[in-house]
Amino acid sequence: MNTSQRLANILQRMSDCCRRCGRESQPVSLVAVSKTKTESQIREASEAGQQVFGENYVQELVAKSENLKELALSWHFIGHLQRNKARLVVQHCELIHSIDSLRLADEINRQADRQNKVQGILLQIHMGGEETKNGILPEALPELLQKTASMPNLSVQGLMTIPPPAEHPEDNRPHFRHLRELMNACNQQAILNYPMTTLSMGMSDDFEVAIEEGATLIRIGTAVFGPRTPKT
Repeated sequence: MNTSQRLANILQRMSDCCRRCGRESQPVSLVAVSKTKTESQIREASEAGQQVFGENYVQELVAKSENLKELALSWHFIGHLQRNKARLVVQHCELIHSIDSLRLADEINRQADRQNKVQGILLQIHMGGEETKNGILPEALPELLQKTASMPNLSVQGLMTIPPPAEHPEDNRPHFRHLRELMNACNQQAILNYPMTTLSMGMSDDFEVAIEEGATLIRIGTAVFGPRTPKT
């Protein structure tokens, strides 16, 4: 299958899953993960109706955003972000999925203020106990929310997680469920003066389980664009 056919297949599976679990009225959106993919592949996906793309690498994000400017795409940053690259990401992205520290949130707020922008962000939650994974621990979330609530150029829209590698999609269900319960608990405490509504979770192998557990954004690369090519 080509990119357009794979995209249509994923969107159909998303729709079928929403119907099976009674979520037809609750929006679930696809972030097409385009890291290492060519601009022609992104154009093909855009022509097939996909408008939201996720990038992991800042230089690649900037180049694609500028070269494809006429398509008016929505860019999301989903990779680990260093503070010294925050300015570029704020300049080019509608939503940053990977805020994992107070220092990074503060820098994003500062750069957004300089650009006269309110930057949408998600807080990345560390699930599964892997030492190599980024993100904050679930128990640290309320404090980080309290501190970001006072940052006028940030809009904390929700949470994101990347579960540990799993042999079966069902193995990740507890992590997805925990993220949903964590967001609901923080909303009930009214830590922010508005409710968080976004759960970014689920990828090519487990997105249907993530949808069943409440995902509103799923991040899919391989199943849309085909096998990953090495970054050069």
